[in-house]
Amino acid sequence: MAWLLVVVAGLLETGFAVCLKLSHGFTRLWPTIAFAAFALGSFGLLTMALKKLDVGPAYAVWTGIGAAGTAIYGMVFLGDVVSTLKLVSISLVIIGVMGLQLSGSAH
Repeated sequence: MAWLLVVVAGLLETGFAVCLKLSHGFTRLWPTIAFAAFALGSFGLLTMALKKLDVGPAYAVWTGIGAAGTAIYGMVFLGDVVSTLKLVSISLVIIGVMGLQLSGSAH
């Protein structure tokens, strides 16, 4: 269950990163509100998961999901440049996240 919290928190991290861009420096109200909601949800779920998980693997999985998700979202929906190197790098992040998740131990 704790790993599921980390995965959902990582997806929410993608949401807060995207909303941070869309807020244009906190000058747009609704993306700013969405940023705050996603950030609070993400940090809250990560905090709950860390009661059961080692901090290193859990934090790495959280940031990896957020980074890969944000990069993919940017390429698909925000017009970010798509390149072979970028796609290979995202794949390596995902592989690393999976390895860290498998190496994590519950208390």
